[in-house]
Amino acid sequence: MRMSLAQRVLLTWLFTLLFLIMLVLKLDEKAPWNWFLIFIPVWIFDTILLVMLIVKMAGRCKSGFDPRNGSQNMKKKVWYLIAMLLKLAFCLALCAKLQRFTAMKLAYVFIPLWALLIGGMVELGYNIFYVRRD
Repeated sequence: MRMSLAQRVLLTWLFTLLFLIMLVLKLDEKAPWNWFLIFIPVWIFDTILLVMLIVKMAGRCKSGFDPRNGSQNMKKKVWYLIAMLLKLAFCLALCAKLQRFTAMKLAYVFIPLWALLIGGMVELGYNIFYVRRD
């Protein structure tokens, strides 16, 4: 099943809206929920994205796949997978810190986010300066 761009945008807006509503309720102290519950829309959205990415990566293993065209595409998908895992690590560490499950310093909580941002800047620089334009 392939999702159209409109469906992906709508899904993104829906989960973002749900997360922001739950976050505002938590910050206004109207909902005494656990921080991990507040992030449920984020977890669901990330799970959908991870499943879609893994299915696309697994499609490379099917018979009849031409590997000559896919090496650059596969590198990009691996970067997306690493980025998703870094985002997941950041969200988990942030929830654990906010819920006071750990005495970890806040600077350590942000290490996966910083790695994700640095990786994004490297990818942007690569796409701007080193990718040939036809």
